[in-house]
Amino acid sequence: MSATQGAAFRATVTATAFVLDVPVIGPAEAAERALASWQDGAELRRLPDGRWLYMLAAPVEIRADRAPGLPVVRTDRGAHAAVGADAGAAAAGQLALGAGGVTAVHRIASLTDLDPAGWLDLSGLTLHRPRPVGAAEPEAEPVVESLPQRPRTDLRAAAGIPPRTERARRLTEDAPAGRRNRSAPFAGWQWPRTPSGSGPLAFAAVVFLVVLPLLLVVASQGSALHVGVLLLAFVVGPAVARFRTAHGGAAAGPEGSATGAGTGASAARPEPGRSRSRARRPVFKALLARLTMRTAGPLVQGRHARYLRELTTAFEQRRWEDALRDAIRLTGGRPSEQKPWLALGLPRRYQGALRPTPESGGSGAASPLSGATVHQHLTALYQRAAESLEREGRIDEAAFVLADLRDAPAEAVALLLRHRRIRQAAELAEGRDLAADLVVRLWWQAGERERAVRTAYRRAAFAPAVERLEADDQASARELRAAWAEHRREAGDRLGAAEVLWADEALRPSAVADLRDAVALGGPTRSRALPYLLALGAGESTRALALAVLDSDGDPATTGRSALAAALAELPAADPAADRELATAAARAVVRDGGFGGALADREAGARHQKLLKRADPLVAADLAKPHRAAPVAHTVAHTSADRPGTLPVLDAALLGSGAVLVACGQAGVRLLTADGRTKARWDVPAAQLVLADHGGAALLVADYGQVREVSRLDLATRSVRPWTTLSAQQIVPSFDGRHLITADADGITVLDTLAPRPTVVWRELGGGERLIGRLARTPSGCTGVVASPLPDGTSVIELWRWDLPGWELRSRTRQEAFHPGRFAVLASGSLLAVDPQPADGPEDGPGAGRPGRTDLHWITERPIARTGAAPSVEGLAPAGPIADGDHWALAVPGPDGTGVLLHTGAGAASAPTATVFHPQADAHPPGIRRHAGAVTHWHRSGRILATTPDGATLLANLRVTVD
Repeated sequence: MSATQGAAFRATVTATAFVLDVPVIGPAEAAERALASWQDGAELRRLPDGRWLYMLAAPVEIRADRAPGLPVVRTDRGAHAAVGADAGAAAAGQLALGAGGVTAVHRIASLTDLDPAGWLDLSGLTLHRPRPVGAAEPEAEPVVESLPQRPRTDLRAAAGIPPRTERARRLTEDAPAGRRNRSAPFAGWQWPRTPSGSGPLAFAAVVFLVVLPLLLVVASQGSALHVGVLLLAFVVGPAVARFRTAHGGAAAGPEGSATGAGTGASAARPEPGRSRSRARRPVFKALLARLTMRTAGPLVQGRHARYLRELTTAFEQRRWEDALRDAIRLTGGRPSEQKPWLALGLPRRYQGALRPTPESGGSGAASPLSGATVHQHLTALYQRAAESLEREGRIDEAAFVLADLRDAPAEAVALLLRHRRIRQAAELAEGRDLAADLVVRLWWQAGERERAVRTAYRRAAFAPAVERLEADDQASARELRAAWAEHRREAGDRLGAAEVLWADEALRPSAVADLRDAVALGGPTRSRALPYLLALGAGESTRALALAVLDSDGDPATTGRSALAAALAELPAADPAADRELATAAARAVVRDGGFGGALADREAGARHQKLLKRADPLVAADLAKPHRAAPVAHTVAHTSADRPGTLPVLDAALLGSGAVLVACGQAGVRLLTADGRTKARWDVPAAQLVLADHGGAALLVADYGQVREVSRLDLATRSVRPWTTLSAQQIVPSFDGRHLITADADGITVLDTLAPRPTVVWRELGGGERLIGRLARTPSGCTGVVASPLPDGTSVIELWRWDLPGWELRSRTRQEAFHPGRFAVLASGSLLAVDPQPADGPEDGPGAGRPGRTDLHWITERPIARTGAAPSVEGLAPAGPIADGDHWALAVPGPDGTGVLLHTGAGAASAPTATVFHPQADAHPPGIRRHAGAVTHWHRSGRILATTPDGATLLANLRVTVD
């Protein structure tokens, strides 16, 4: 380079553009330089050799050697020339650019445009939607219905079955499946209702057309005793049934659901998306059936014997159409499918398609065909027919015989699988409620991946389905395991996703990102994730973090020290030296804490401690004593929150597993605070309620606007917030599994998929006049609520319903004899706490004589409570009912001096208070309670938060919420 050229590259020039040498500095550096000096109206174009031409909107003066690229100046002829190029070579609208001693000319308008907007990453930005002052209430989004539908197979067309004959229709009366609707002759007979004008006439018709002819036959063939017994059955049975109906019906049983309808028709299947119920046996109608059979049996046995002979002949002659349509369905001996009343007629001819129906129908009523010998004969007859039909290639009819006639749906599924009819097998298996792992495997093999995942989640069958699929197809099993992990990852459960992937060694490397996100959550989640990273050979920083946790102070459960020691005992580190150091530190922590924090049984805790000692430093292990667990605190522990209110309102709060406190401050937004009140993060998103995921990785922020709620989703690992939807709901349950949100309104209980773009209903509970009273209580494994169900006489029965989650199986219905609205709280374990204030000015000889006012605690549980003394009570009069979250409860009474709020808190049914929390100088606003991440958080609207361990023995946080 000559001295003149060198001076030009160091001179100050008026640049109109820059040439960025992308092949040399790279696209990232070039983009950063362009954005650093970007002007409104600037342009970016690509040159043929890969360099970029950055055209400025306005010229700038700059030294050439300090410019972001090679400067370009405007010539007198209106052309553009880069420094060092021949300026005279270009005309107006052209660019002269030197390269290798040669000047090239380019027409600027013909160069390719570049769009810098594609370089910007907006994922970390929070979208704020400004709302005008005094704006109208937001409208709720329409809800999308996506309830699971019962599969319905249709093999009639494939089987080519013609309609039934008229002769067979007249000959038979009932059907093998639930579509045969004729009632048994005496089923459902009730005493006539006097207000109705047709009642007496109908009753007289029954007497003259049914009762009298039957009495004549019995009198001619039996004794006077038979006649008397039959008359007694006809009179007393319906009368007692009417009396039971008029007085509220039968009480619900412990496994309960709806009472029996008392008809010969099979019980209808539950509506899709609703839980199932069990019918009670109509005892008096069963007695009537037995008495009738004892007296009039010879009249009906002849018809049944003729029917059985004709049916056997049709099967033996392979007249499949007549045989299959006239056949009676057998039951597997399940009480739920057997009617306790009598059918004197023959089974009606089956009118549906000769195919295995997914819905399991009810059996025929009890009759002479119900004997053990007849049952064995029909079973063998149907089995031979199924084998013959399969040999003839008539797979649909063979499956129909096994599933609908023999009531062996599992064998029908196996038959369909042998002939590669996987989808039909999946529909049948799901409709007949076969093993959940079988249903998931079949839907996965049929290509219905999303349906398989939904079924596996709803029926908690991921693990057995993967294990069952591994025996047949390792590749498909690995794909299902990856889908399982993705399902957990989408719900925010990073640690759960990593634990799923860890079982397959080939998938372990894909779990690293999930494990690092789990570590970012802190607390026990971090402690359970660290051993997996150490087993994968993580570096020095991960080892140092694990040692810091093991050497930390504080409660071993909330800090995660016990969880880390327990996990290290089962999962050694990849580096032997690091593993010895970690095992030594973990063994010391176990001795210092007196065990593993009570999370393991004594035998399991001892075994894991021995595993740590075997890998620890031998000298240290020899000197360590055995862990000794401290005796539990027997007295009630008292805690007092901050002595003065905060400056921000607290509408909801929860201590997270990391030790930080998440606080909803209404229109002031959401804050993440340390245990001493310092702000770690804040989000300007209005929130009056927090809905926390069970795994602690996500939370829903709910803003209350009258009749509607605006819901946003907070990812606690990345601390990012995104709006989700606007709902119209009377109640939102304060916890969820990371995906499915439980809400309640006048229509019942609704379960929404929070990962869908719009609110999508995946399950519904209650209906038919049933309504929810009060609030629902939920834990990861169950949900409980008080339900009012209508009775035929227009009154209602109050019951405590308990479901198992996530499948919403109804497990119990407990009758509430004494119910006090507004003064109760429901616990998720299936119990109810009601309170009864007892003023001090009661009777002098009453139970409260000589004592100040108190509030008695009354527990209602599924099983009777064995109590030796008086019912528990607390001092003071509770102005309102108790509050609860999960299985923890609290009752607020005025403070000892009449000011402030004193909380008596406990856990579980039939328990006395284990701790008290006092909020001094607090107003009359009701306090709140939250059970999450191994802690119980108490808050008051006055800006004070206090958190303890579940037993109340250890204080974890005590802070005031103030403006920064």
